[in-house]
Order: sequence, then C-alpha cells, then structure tokens
Amino acid sequence: MSAKGGSSASAWDRERDYHKGPVTLRRGQVPGSTTDQRLLDSHGGADWVHTDPWRVLRIQAEFVEGFGALAEIGPAVSVFGSARTKPDHPTYALGVRVGAALVEAGYAVITGGGPGAMEAANKGAVAAGGTSVGLGIEVPFEQGLNEYVDLGVNFRYFFARKTMFVKYACGFIVLPGGFGTLDELFEAITLVQTKKVTSFPIVLVGTDYWGGLLDWLRSSALEHGTISPADLDLVTITDDVDVAVRTIVRADRGPQREEPTTHAGPEVGELR
Repeated sequence: MSAKGGSSASAWDRERDYHKGPVTLRRGQVPGSTTDQRLLDSHGGADWVHTDPWRVLRIQAEFVEGFGALAEIGPAVSVFGSARTKPDHPTYALGVRVGAALVEAGYAVITGGGPGAMEAANKGAVAAGGTSVGLGIEVPFEQGLNEYVDLGVNFRYFFARKTMFVKYACGFIVLPGGFGTLDELFEAITLVQTKKVTSFPIVLVGTDYWGGLLDWLRSSALEHGTISPADLDLVTITDDVDVAVRTIVRADRGPQREEPTTHAGPEVGELR
C-alpha cells in the first residue's frame, strides 16, 4: 500500500529505507558509511589509488542517469528548505504555496525530495497539476523521497546532485533552512557571481529568517571588502510568494512575457 494510502506499515518501512543510488537497503543491509564519505575520507593507507579510478565510472553513471531523467522536464525552478520543517509549521504552508504558484506560472518544481519544506513544495506542485521532481541523496538520517515526488532520482554524490539542481532550473527559491540549504544557496550565488551561470535569479522567502544573514553580509563581509555592493544585488528577499515567482519569470522570460499574478503583496525587492 502506498504512503498516500495512509498505511502505518508503509510509513514504518519507509522510515527505515536507506537509498544508495537506485538501490534501497533496509535493516542489516544498511552500510555504516555513505558513498560520499568513503570517497572523501582518504585516511589510512593508499587503497584509494586502486579504488578511486573505478569510482569515476560510478560518478559518470550518476551524471548520465540524472541528465537522462531530467532533460525533458521543461522549464523548472529548484526550491530549497529545511527537511526539519513540520507540516503544521507556517513555513510548510508557505512551501505548498510556492510549489503551486510555480506550476501555475508554467514551471516544474525540483526539490531535494526529502521531508519538510521540500515535501511542501512538491505537494503544492502536485496539487496544482504540475511536474514534481525530487533529487534524493544517500544520507544516514533521511527517509528517502517524499510521497509527492512524481519523478525521483537518487544520488550517491552530493556534487552530482547539486549539478542537476542548477543545470535544469531557471532559478532558485530558498525557504528557511539549515546547513544544506545554506550550502546550496551560497553555491548558487558563487556560480552567478563568477558568471558560471547567467540570468539565474535567487529568491529568499522569509525576511525574518534571512534578514539577519543579509545584515551580516552588509555589516561584516561588505565592510571588510570581501564582497562588493553588486554582489548583494544577486539575491532578492521577500515574504510574498507572488513576488518570488514574478522575480523568476521576469529573469527567465523578460518583462514582456511576464505572467500576471493574482495575489500581489508588498514587494521587498532586491537588496541594496
């Protein structure tokens, strides 16, 4: 019985799933370390000289699998946020609205495929009749792809997965999140800053949550000269879902093709 059917048995099993690329492991088959960990933790001998060249083929396979699965999803936006967001939290409802609004604007929704804010965005996309994509990752403490993912790809390596988030998206919408969300956010900002990607809007949703971080960038990083004033303009911050989606549409299609929104709110706009 599927998770959508509400079976307690399926929920029990899903919490114990361990995804290793396309392979699902449970109980005694769950390994004591992740593939990423074994790649990056090279302490203790020179075995890596013999094993790492073969890992290249597995890494290559992940890219091929991801490219093949996502090449035809059409225009899409990646939505990030915390896996720890509870369904009764306001941020979860915000994620549902973001997912639905993106679909209504003509985009597929890509998330990390996990619970919390990611699940919320996928849920909103499904409710709006759109394409809901989840890019899962092999970690020891998550539960696999959420039930609202219609197209899912599981990755062993973070760097392969993160490439897919950028390659197949027209922009990022970032909900409140922790270290993983910050990692994805700052990698995207770096790619835009260094011109590795162009016309790639990044929107932070939640001024109360993100405001302190951006104040620090202004008062510390900018004051010390480690970033330029123009770097702050790479990010838009807002509390309004329509503003977030409109920012994506404007950068992707230009003002002349911008779709009207129905619930316009106060626009916070770009950082200065």
